Amino acid sequence: QVQLVESGGGLVQPGGSLRLSCAHSGRLFVIYTMGWYRQAPGKQRELVATITPGGTTNYADSVKGRFTISRDNAKNLVDLQMNSLQPEDTAVYYCNAENRGYVYWGKGTLVTVSS
Repeated sequence: QVQLVESGGGLVQPGGSLRLSCAHSGRLFVIYTMGWYRQAPGKQRELVATITPGGTTNYADSVKGRFTISRDNAKNLVDLQMNSLQPEDTAVYYCNAENRGYVYWGKGTLVTVSS
């Protein structure tokens, strides 16, 4: 069983930065593609970024150049560095782990971008 626990959310002003972290409690972290998704009020959950076991990254167009996903396979962690945050980035951010059809989600962490 895989458990994912997010941390690092909070309130930030427009133009500011936050770093989210996700701790993966299960075994074999290295085999999972890890991702961050977000869900804004009244909207569907959407992809933010993913990173494969080999380190290949993929980003939503809306965050390219502003967000960076990274993983530390020794510590079972995946981070999301978010820069130049805008009010439209306000959402609950969820950590995701996928491997061969097995999908796991964290409970989410709230990011609010407001002045």
